[in-house]
Amino acid sequence: MTAINSPRDRYKAVWIIFFILGLGTLLPWNFFMTATMYFTSRLKSTPTNGAVVNQTANSTLAAVDVRNVLESKFNNVMTLCAMVPLLIFTCLNSFIHQRIPQKLRISGSLSVILLVFLITAVLVKVDMTPLSFFVVTMIKIVCINSFGAILQGSLFGLAGMLPASYTTPIMSGQGLAGTFAAFSMICALATGSELQDKIYFIPVACFLLFNVMDWAGRSLTAVCMWPGKDSIWLPGLVIARVVFIPLFILCNVQPRNNLPVLFDHDAWYIIFMIVFSFSNGYLASLCMCFGPKKVAQHEAETAGTIMVFFLSLGLALGAAVSFAFRVMI
Repeated sequence: MTAINSPRDRYKAVWIIFFILGLGTLLPWNFFMTATMYFTSRLKSTPTNGAVVNQTANSTLAAVDVRNVLESKFNNVMTLCAMVPLLIFTCLNSFIHQRIPQKLRISGSLSVILLVFLITAVLVKVDMTPLSFFVVTMIKIVCINSFGAILQGSLFGLAGMLPASYTTPIMSGQGLAGTFAAFSMICALATGSELQDKIYFIPVACFLLFNVMDWAGRSLTAVCMWPGKDSIWLPGLVIARVVFIPLFILCNVQPRNNLPVLFDHDAWYIIFMIVFSFSNGYLASLCMCFGPKKVAQHEAETAGTIMVFFLSLGLALGAAVSFAFRVMI
C-alpha cells in the first residue's frame, strides 16, 4: 500500500491506537521485571503476607543477605520462563496468523494478560508457601510472554499491511513502556529515604537512560526515515553497532579480573549509553518499518511477524552471550 492510495487517518486515530497497543505489548512484562523485590520477599523461608511485602527498600537492604534456593534462582528461572515462550510463540504466530483471525489473536492476548495481572493483584493478599508462590509466578510469567509474543507479532503483522509510518507508533509505544517501568523502579528505590546515591546509578544511568533514549530513537522515525529502505547505509550502521561491545567492556565495570579499565570516568559510560540506546531505537524502528515493504503486499503480514521473531531471537542471544562477556571481564 503506497502513500497515494492509502486511506485517510482522521485525527491520527489509527496512529494513536497502534501507539497504545504498542505500549500494552511490553508494559506488563516490564512492570513484572521491576517488581523483583516483591517476588523475592514472598520466597523467604518463612511465609509472608501482604504486610511483609510492603516493607521499605531501606529495611530490605539492611536485612542479612541470606537467601534460600528459590530466592537465589528466581532471576535466572524468570529469564528462562520469559525468553523461551517468547521465542516459541513468536515463531508459532508466523504460522497461525493465516488460520486465526487478527481480532481474536489481539483481543484474546490482551484479555489473558489482563487476567494474569488480576490474579497477581489478588495473590498479594493470599498466603502461600514459597514453593507454591514460585511455581504460580513462573506460570504467570510464561503466560504473559506467550500471549505477549502473539500480541506483538499480530500487531507488527497488521502494521506491515499499512504504510510504513504505522509501524513507528508500535515501536514508540514499546519504548515508552520501558521508560515507565524504569521510572517505577526508581520510585520504588526512593521509598528508602536513607539510600546512598550510588544505589541510583544503575537504575538511572543504565535502565532509565537507555529506555528514554531508546524511546527517543524509536519516535524519531515518525518524522525522519534516513537512510531509505534500499540504502546500503542501513545494514552498515546496524553492523557498526558491534563497536559498543568493546567500549562497554572497557568501561569501569566492577568487579573485574582480566581486562583493564580504559574509560575510567563514569561519564564515558553515560555517553556510550546515550549513543547506544538512541541508535538501537532508531535503527530497530527503521528495520521494522521497512522490512514488510521489501516483499509483495500479500506477504507483508507474514514478513512483519517473522521480523518480530528475529527481533526476539536477537534479544535472547544477546542475553545469553552477555554471560560469556561477564566472565571475560
